[in-house]
Amino acid sequence: MVVCDWLGSGDKWRNIANAEIADVITPDELGAFLGHHGNGVETIVHMGAISATTETDADLIVKSNIRATLDLWRWCTSHGRRFIYASSAATYGDGSAGFDDDGSADALAQLKPLNAYGWSKHMVDRRIAREVANDGAVPPQWIGLKFFNVFGPNEYHKGDMRSVVHKTYPSARVGRAVSLFKSHNPDYADGGQLRDFIYVKDCADVVAWFIATPEISGLFNLGTGKARSFADLASATFAACDQKPNIEYVDTPVEIRSKYQYFTEARMERLRAAGYSKPFTSLEDGIADYVQNHLGKDDPYI
Repeated sequence: MVVCDWLGSGDKWRNIANAEIADVITPDELGAFLGHHGNGVETIVHMGAISATTETDADLIVKSNIRATLDLWRWCTSHGRRFIYASSAATYGDGSAGFDDDGSADALAQLKPLNAYGWSKHMVDRRIAREVANDGAVPPQWIGLKFFNVFGPNEYHKGDMRSVVHKTYPSARVGRAVSLFKSHNPDYADGGQLRDFIYVKDCADVVAWFIATPEISGLFNLGTGKARSFADLASATFAACDQKPNIEYVDTPVEIRSKYQYFTEARMERLRAAGYSKPFTSLEDGIADYVQNHLGKDDPYI
């Protein structure tokens, strides 16, 4: 296994410190690496992106999220290598068009992402869908994964894009109050905003299953199929720390209020129909494992 990433000057290197890897290269070295070592590559798993929904530099997003993904798609197509890439539930926008992972060009055209990050993922999905619809050349296996709200170990470098579990854990472990956004939608109580939270270990299992199932290609949701509230998530974090819930509510920042999603829930029929049968970890069990076997340990990394 070869890792391609920028590790920077922080602790991001610890994400891969427990794994046996053959090499580490930076993204700007990837083209040269593939030119020299491409014959030894079987599958590219491309998870890297600017994932901040608040990023406004569209040119940077095009370079990092669109150009990098399509370049890898074309390389895998021309060299007959398998390609697995990260899309996002952000492609569904406010959810008014539903959360059906229909990968056809016509179905994707109905979705309206709310921010540049979601648009970048959606553009790639649509470009690939058009190639497929036109019977164009494609990799021998290609998988796009529309990740919903992922939480779990090795997210510690992500700053404000960390999961709410990781953000609230330092306070929850000592019983101190944690803050969640108030609802500004009369249909939802404070803390009642709903997300499809999925444990990162389940995500890794799905990716490993696709690698072991090369005959399957397509665009798939990756959630649990069961939306849960942020209040549920915070309460489960307190419970995993053996503390009573202590939650306060603050106004959602005005600058994101009009683009705030109140509900996401993945439709999972296509992944199940493809043959993936392993049950997904419940919110409570995932948080308990995360807190007790990672965040509460001296070495919290997988």
